[in-house]
Amino acid sequence: MNNTDKPSTTNPDTASTIDETVDQPCDEINTSEQPSEPSTKEAEQEASSNEPSSQFVDFMLPTGLTNAIGDLGFTHCTPIQGATLPYSLSDFDVTAQAQTGTGKTAAFLVTIFTQQYEFPLTTPNPPGTPRALIIAPTRELVLQIESDAVLLGKYMTSQTMSVVGGIDFQKQKDRLETGSIDILVATPGRLLDFARRRIIDLSKVEILVIDESDRMLDMGFIPDVRRIVMMTPHKRKRQTMFFSATFSEEVMKLASQWTIDPAHVVISPDSVVTDTVEQQFWAVSTNEKRNILLKILEQDLHTRIIIFVNRRDQTRSVNSFLSANNIHNEVLSGEVPQKKRISTLDKFKSGKIRVLVATDVAGRGIHVDDVSHVINFDLPEEAEDYVHRIGRTGRAGSQGTAISFISEDDAFNIPAIEDYLGHTINCQHPEFDDDPN
Repeated sequence: MNNTDKPSTTNPDTASTIDETVDQPCDEINTSEQPSEPSTKEAEQEASSNEPSSQFVDFMLPTGLTNAIGDLGFTHCTPIQGATLPYSLSDFDVTAQAQTGTGKTAAFLVTIFTQQYEFPLTTPNPPGTPRALIIAPTRELVLQIESDAVLLGKYMTSQTMSVVGGIDFQKQKDRLETGSIDILVATPGRLLDFARRRIIDLSKVEILVIDESDRMLDMGFIPDVRRIVMMTPHKRKRQTMFFSATFSEEVMKLASQWTIDPAHVVISPDSVVTDTVEQQFWAVSTNEKRNILLKILEQDLHTRIIIFVNRRDQTRSVNSFLSANNIHNEVLSGEVPQKKRISTLDKFKSGKIRVLVATDVAGRGIHVDDVSHVINFDLPEEAEDYVHRIGRTGRAGSQGTAISFISEDDAFNIPAIEDYLGHTINCQHPEFDDDPN
């Protein structure tokens, strides 16, 4: 790496020497009849499969990284990991699309740790000068990526840091000015703030990752991301990876501007919703929602549960109602102070609280295993938000249940969700184990 010109997928003879450390890629990407480096079009076609993927040991990863992956209990790649790693580990630009909860974060983190191990710096970069930059749209997602990086990198020498708005400005500034940072995970606003103050120097970024690209566009961050990209080396001097659950035409245009001959990897399941999530749609009146929700929670059939509402004031209302009925719960919404949101997520992950009431923006960054139920107290107005909500359960191969309350008001949002899912929605009346009927 070290900001030397990288190979193009149309000229595999110029590939980086790290390609020699990668064993035979998984079957979804490579067969004995294929060229050693398929074209972008071939990459998309061959990766469009959810068949079992290869093992991490197939890629000859650094021993410390392999041991950390083993400590987390993983041996086999998810489809998006198995399809992406043959390209990303060989220094090719990548645009990768897969559903939430399929392992996109680990795919780019494994690449970063491996590249930094294979190409160590002879002289450390100055403080505040990262080798890899990961941009994500929300503070919760940034902190989750940092947490995953700490777990994967615990036997590696690369140092990871996050910078996000709303909290600890001085603490972040002090660390940037005094410590070595190899991997920086950031939200666009706070990153630009530090860069304009010359506290962060992006001129030596070797790997740029833009995560949740579609959400970045939806939230209006693209102008900021453009400014950030301009601060990094030219696209021929860095590796660029886009990861997202969906790729709109606008996002693909941005990818074409910021990458060179990217391998476009698409994991196309049979439906936009993973098979590990059981979807239920309950016909209820608006006045019945609270009591039915309470009845679900009182059954105690869940490990962790997330209740989604459409507005911040509704989080307060549902929170107060549940608390009055002795259901311990906390709120995640944009109006909750950032330190409180981090504390709430930590308690949810550790099991100290089992019930969260959340809005879509705050909920997008919730990546917690063992969420047994997602309840849509209100049906979201955007069909894509429905898929992202229920993607909080049924993660990492576990089974989950998504229950959506369909009132007379929610019914207006059903057609768009049906179109997005590709099938009709069948509503049923609420059913409980103690129901005599």
